[in-house]
Amino acid sequence: MKWSEIAIHSTRDAVEAISNILHEAGAGGVVIEDQEDLIKDWNDEYGEIYELDPEDYPEHGVNIKAYLPVNEGLVAKVDQIKGAINELKLHGIDTGAHSVTLSEVSEEEWADEWKKYYKPTRITKRLTISPTWEVYQPESPDELIIELDPGMAFGTGTHPTTVLCLDMLENYLEPGDKVLDVGTGSGVLSIAAAKLGASKVKAVDLDDVAIRVAKENVKQNSVQQQVSLQQNDLVKGLEGNYDVIVANILAEIILKFTHDAFALLKPGGYFIGSGIIKRKYPEVEKALLADGFTIEKTVQDEEWVAVVACKR
Repeated sequence: MKWSEIAIHSTRDAVEAISNILHEAGAGGVVIEDQEDLIKDWNDEYGEIYELDPEDYPEHGVNIKAYLPVNEGLVAKVDQIKGAINELKLHGIDTGAHSVTLSEVSEEEWADEWKKYYKPTRITKRLTISPTWEVYQPESPDELIIELDPGMAFGTGTHPTTVLCLDMLENYLEPGDKVLDVGTGSGVLSIAAAKLGASKVKAVDLDDVAIRVAKENVKQNSVQQQVSLQQNDLVKGLEGNYDVIVANILAEIILKFTHDAFALLKPGGYFIGSGIIKRKYPEVEKALLADGFTIEKTVQDEEWVAVVACKR
């Protein structure tokens, strides 16, 4: 089978938004090449090993790559992607020149490209994400392993917004909690919640491909008993009484359901939101406070902010 690599050269501010556009267009995953990764002072607290080749990275800006099957609908899909990226400026997101290039690769080349970027990574004190093809042995009895295949999933779990979410889940989730994961994508947050002791996790996403992928990852990690998946538009029509609601999506999307999230939480429950560009955080904070939340904690990683809000 032939695949088309679509490479978009843009800005760091636009990474999350463009990745989401590629996902919605049916991409099997994203690769992010950022020159700053070569000079970043990586936190080796958990023993990560990063193998980075400078020739894989642009001299400035960020390359965001994804893979689409070569078929009769490819041209229309690429036009759809370009149009969606152009519209990001209407939301105040700086995309730069956002040049788009296409190149054809074989399925074998596509698989090798993924493996080059993806190694076992210790994300938090207890959580390690490992590709399914690696044999990884836990370094301590309380270490929890999440197995993912980035060829199947949107996101490998190592983007700053996901790392922030995983860290907050580890700190605020209590064994036996009921969790709602809004915009689950690859399912990594739902899997982590289950492994951290959640009794029930409902994962929702509007995209049917994401639900299919998340189901495969949930099965791979043997958490089918705790995690249920449903195709749904954010939290519309949902009922429940959750201890934790987690959402790693764009700030603009979080703003659409803060009121409903408050209603779905138990008193004392937590809303964990990430995927928020720093300059957009004041809008999110304002909406959360207006809907009755108390801001419990905010954490920043580079240009990204995660917030923990409590329903007092």
